[in-house]
Amino acid sequence: MRNFIALWLFCWAPIAAHGQAYEELLKAVERGETAAVEALLERGLDPNTADPAGNTILMLAARQGKPDMVAMLVRRKASVTRRSPYGDSALMMASLAGRLEIAKFLVQHGAEVKHDGWAPLHYAAFEGHAAVVRFLLEKGAQKDALAPNGYSALMLAARGGHVEAARVLLEEDADLRIKGPAGETALAIAGRRGHKEVADLLRRAGAVD
Repeated sequence: MRNFIALWLFCWAPIAAHGQAYEELLKAVERGETAAVEALLERGLDPNTADPAGNTILMLAARQGKPDMVAMLVRRKASVTRRSPYGDSALMMASLAGRLEIAKFLVQHGAEVKHDGWAPLHYAAFEGHAAVVRFLLEKGAQKDALAPNGYSALMLAARGGHVEAARVLLEEDADLRIKGPAGETALAIAGRRGHKEVADLLRRAGAVD
């Protein structure tokens, strides 16, 4: 019996230590402590470690706006193309949060600008991050691609009343005529939600009621 207990303790100790290191890693990422995260990676933790929701620590750092941590993780071979169970990538997280510097870095290191489903451009337009929208379009984002909810980036910008994001999309000739699942255009969406400034912008660009 004594030998069994000793063997159990011998096997359990590394598991417990790894679990503690995992918790320390997530807390260090949350606090933005790049040096602490790197030290834990030096101890053998995976740079592609994910939180319980499936978001990798690179995604978390991108969302939180931690450029030094993002750069360190990429240098340590964290995947810039990995997707969460919900389909999010680090670039999508950065785009949603308006982290232009991080978005540029991730694209420079191979992050995908365009793909099926929700894409970084949809996220940037949804939150009205005009500078990120412009950058993604410059890098080849599909301006009229439809998100899974049937909305284009312009329609998402109109929904949120994001004038500057809509203006950037219109400068790139985003299609005003695209209709959503209920037959609504970007102009109809802006009008229904009371976003007069966006509606006026769309009309000046040629949209009709």
